[in-house]
Amino acid sequence: MHILEHYDILLRARHALLDWVRGLTAEQYRQEFPFGLGTVRATLVHLAGSEWLHGKAARGEDITEQRPFTEERYPDFLPLEGAWRGLEASTRAWLESERDWSRPMETLARRGDGTLIRVGFTPETLAFQLFYHEVHHRAQVMAMLRQLGIAAEGLDFNRYAFQWTELALA
Repeated sequence: MHILEHYDILLRARHALLDWVRGLTAEQYRQEFPFGLGTVRATLVHLAGSEWLHGKAARGEDITEQRPFTEERYPDFLPLEGAWRGLEASTRAWLESERDWSRPMETLARRGDGTLIRVGFTPETLAFQLFYHEVHHRAQVMAMLRQLGIAAEGLDFNRYAFQWTELALA
């Protein structure tokens, strides 16, 4: 399976999750939970920002600059969803254009306290970090949605990657 197929599977699950989130009230979107990043909003802003960051790192661009995905900039869901969907084409372009998945890369990054660090990776580890990171936080959002009374389930990889055919009982 090509890495781009993994991204397509991730997007199908992401869009299903966003469909559930779109039905939340503003209060539910901002409701505090004692786990994960605390709110659906904080988690989704974090994930969109992560995709932006990974794309810039993949292209060798500066990632120490001010990040555009913040809760202050995106206090409401619909503008965040639009901006996040806007990243999909550039992420897809990166994944389609990569030819050497094992080449060493590095970038400078800033920790939350401002400390500058050097980060080494390959395009493959960067792509898989993007995917696994989203799955991790998607599960947190699903747990939040369940506590809000929304039956958020069924976003497992096998639902989107395998071909399922129901057979009649013999």
